[in-house]
Amino acid sequence: MIRKRDLSVILLYIFSFLLLWEWLRPLEQLTDMGHIEVFVIFLLICFLGSYFQIKWRLQFVIKIIYILLSLNYLFVGKWWASFFSDIKFIFTRNWDQLSDEFRTFLFFILLWMMAYLIHYWILRRQRIFVFFLMTLVYITVLDAFTPYSAKTAIIRTVICGFAMMGMLTYYRILGKRDVKKETSDTKKWMIPLSGMLLLSVLIGYAAPKAAPIWPDPVSYFKSAKDGDAGGVGKIGYGENDTHLGGPFVGDNTVVFKVVAQDKQYWKVETKDKYTGKGWMASGSTPITFTPSELVPVFSIPNTVSKTLKNARIYSYYRKNYLVYPAGITAIDGPQKLRIDTNSEKIESFDNEQNPVSPSGYHIFFEVPKYKSEDLAKTTDFDFEMMSQNFERYTRLPKDLPPRIKQLAEEITAGKTNWFDKAKAIESYFGRIDFTYDQKNVAVPGKNDDYVDQFLFETKRGYCDNFSTSMAVMLRTLGIPTRWVKGFTGGNFKEFENETERIYQITNNNAHSWVEVFFPNQGWVPFEPTKGFTNNVEIAYPHVNPSTSSSQTPVPEIPKKDPRLNQLEDADKSPRANKSFDIKLLWLNTKLFLKNQWKWILLGLVLIGVAIAFLYEIRGKWIPRYLLICYRYKKDDQVLGAAYLTLLKQLDRYGIKRKKNQTLRGYADYVDDYFSTKDMTELTAYYEQMVYNQNLQKGSWKEVRELWENLIKMTIA
Repeated sequence: MIRKRDLSVILLYIFSFLLLWEWLRPLEQLTDMGHIEVFVIFLLICFLGSYFQIKWRLQFVIKIIYILLSLNYLFVGKWWASFFSDIKFIFTRNWDQLSDEFRTFLFFILLWMMAYLIHYWILRRQRIFVFFLMTLVYITVLDAFTPYSAKTAIIRTVICGFAMMGMLTYYRILGKRDVKKETSDTKKWMIPLSGMLLLSVLIGYAAPKAAPIWPDPVSYFKSAKDGDAGGVGKIGYGENDTHLGGPFVGDNTVVFKVVAQDKQYWKVETKDKYTGKGWMASGSTPITFTPSELVPVFSIPNTVSKTLKNARIYSYYRKNYLVYPAGITAIDGPQKLRIDTNSEKIESFDNEQNPVSPSGYHIFFEVPKYKSEDLAKTTDFDFEMMSQNFERYTRLPKDLPPRIKQLAEEITAGKTNWFDKAKAIESYFGRIDFTYDQKNVAVPGKNDDYVDQFLFETKRGYCDNFSTSMAVMLRTLGIPTRWVKGFTGGNFKEFENETERIYQITNNNAHSWVEVFFPNQGWVPFEPTKGFTNNVEIAYPHVNPSTSSSQTPVPEIPKKDPRLNQLEDADKSPRANKSFDIKLLWLNTKLFLKNQWKWILLGLVLIGVAIAFLYEIRGKWIPRYLLICYRYKKDDQVLGAAYLTLLKQLDRYGIKRKKNQTLRGYADYVDDYFSTKDMTELTAYYEQMVYNQNLQKGSWKEVRELWENLIKMTIA
């Protein structure tokens, strides 16, 4: 059996804790379970109790108290009322009637049992293969049949599992041969094991991977369930856009209703990274705000004329994202809001940070009135001033077919400014050879580019094909663009009053379009999809812009708090940029602490465990540290400090100096304990230095070996 307090056992406990943690990681993503850190800390308590050999009665009390406190934290109120009434359901086997409180209690008990079993497997059975295999099967099945991605989980599990198997094999060999474990033998075994494991993981991670032989089972079973072997999807808003293409069927399910003065395009999010097969976000920067604060999005610059409007949205979907028009300034409704300033996706949460589907909310937004002459002023891109924020909006895959750029240059030949180039490409998709179609739509093959296939081969598709193609072509010309997802304005249903109308938006209104960035004008929407027209108002010379017959007064919105600005206008002064950066850094720091406090707390707990562990093994590392500190000192006066340090180390080791005991008496006691004469000789030099104030040159060099021998004897 492994010695309980062996130094290497701590590694086995750490790896076991990490393996069991892998079972908890997917639950927060795949289930309604929240506050996963509560269960992680409980596991940590279980393993610490086992390692430090706390008596089982005390462990039982600590764990029960923690479970009760956790239940009270997770289920605020009289949770015990329904808790005790659930016991009868166990005896009657009515499992589906158990309350969430009692299910959580049973989950704690399950984790308790798992931690004990792992402790038993490690220290007594010295085997972990079964649990390691179960963990691998668990995460691979979830990776195959659920949205959970186990890419990094596989790596973590393999490292922990094989490291534990190697260490336990070493202990079993020692037990069978009845060999005493030596530190040097352990190093000879563990160093090659660690090197082999690390090398294998690095090679496996870096090596090229073959394409999967079978299709994704999730998509296969989903299509089989829907009775569509051809892989036809149902139209509607989806979050995964990494692989675009393929046919859709219509869906008239109502998503939300809007009460507003006129029809608007409704945004959900933007994406900035084109992969050759679809779109994804290049990063995530979440910021939490409340309805009383201004929405931290890139606002319409003051150089653009705008009108303040408002709308009421009533949603019927079960997601927690909000829809909103361009130019949004404020939201009145959900308790807490969070926006990803990279994708500009806004989500709602309750006071416990749980996702909440917003049933209704009131929004305020600015409707811009652009002037064509202002838009046409942009002819180039000032990378020195704007590359930090907008370089990612011109980025393209390295293997993008060059004929896409050639076509873009042909379409925009003779155009000298960004606006004319964007309008030329937008108009290009209105040609007769492009067809809007939702059914006969190709899916790009392994070596096909999504845009290239649409522009030069099929010329048939829906909004994703048109919008992606326009965004990519403009990027080839160095014009920053981003891909926008959301809904069109929907269908007019009836008048709410004299000035407001009710619009109904269904899954059929799911849509994507393009936004082009113009310095001093902001992000301007464009609609390249054939048969669609957005409501962007652009005034051309000698043409009166269309105006509404009547305007409804709207409540005033307070001036925007500069702390909420997440993107600056390109023409701000360097001094303003510096001030903005400092405030943004402070804001991001506060938001990081607010959003990541759970993991920070867990990190502090782990640091505390590490400190406790170092204190536990102080008898091993403190003497070695002292040897290093005094090894290279040559001044004879260091003898005094070294001698006093030795006295403290001997006391720490357990050789206590009695009260009123002389140094010589104590030295005799130490020499008797270690069967040496080193302490007596070293004490004589120390007394000569202290009482006679006379120390011959080179004394420390002569006695350093004596001092080191005594220090080495105290190594636990």
